[in-house]
Amino acid sequence: MMTDTHHPGASNPLDFSDKTALVTGAGSGIGAAAARWLADHGIAKLHLVDVDPAGLEALALHCEVEHHVHDVSDPQFWGGFERSVGKLDHALVNAGIGSAGPIAEQSFEEWRRVMAINLDGAFLTLAAALRLMRATGGGSAVVTSSITAIKPVAGIGAYGVAKAGVAHMARIAAAENARHNIRVNAIAPGGVDTNIWNSGEAFQQAVAAHGRDAAIAAMGADTPRGRFATPDELACDIGYLLSDMAANVTGTVLVSDGGYSL
Repeated sequence: MMTDTHHPGASNPLDFSDKTALVTGAGSGIGAAAARWLADHGIAKLHLVDVDPAGLEALALHCEVEHHVHDVSDPQFWGGFERSVGKLDHALVNAGIGSAGPIAEQSFEEWRRVMAINLDGAFLTLAAALRLMRATGGGSAVVTSSITAIKPVAGIGAYGVAKAGVAHMARIAAAENARHNIRVNAIAPGGVDTNIWNSGEAFQQAVAAHGRDAAIAAMGADTPRGRFATPDELACDIGYLLSDMAANVTGTVLVSDGGYSL
């Protein structure tokens, strides 16, 4: 006979009370949604990093919050962050920028611009977070990759390469840090309705012609799910990976793409 082991007062694996988390790229999109999700699940303190101070200020969160308006690719920032932050239990390595263009036509300057944020910045973030979590006695981290790290997509050049790099970085970090009671995973979203699309020339033309909602809807219509994900949907996936519900999950890349890779 099966019995229900849940009882009042049982430990809640989605309870982040007394925990501190770092979220980069927190001023909008997936990062902002993840910050809201963590606040809703009892996080005690959030360190939010973004280059957009207005985006950070717009987040109304019912927890202690410290804003860091900095470029994640700056090693000096991370040195100071480590010295000042103290306790850290969780990290979402999420800051990133978009890019488009075939590899044969992409300038080295554009290649380096994307790599500086999406790969170098992710390395600096994760390395600092791991050192802090080791000092805390353990924790968990999630790195935002992309379905373009797994499914080759023509015309995204440096972006897809950088996202493939951070996915494998997460796997290596997981192997290195399991003995320190630290889990590291990556998430590979498909299309998500975030500001990362806004810089694309074709998207700007579609917005000018039809409006942003229609442009996003048209891009998502050809996917199996028929629409792009919302940032809040991705935040739930990230929250699961950060939480004790995923206590046995490390070194994985969770594909959350609405079936796009099919």
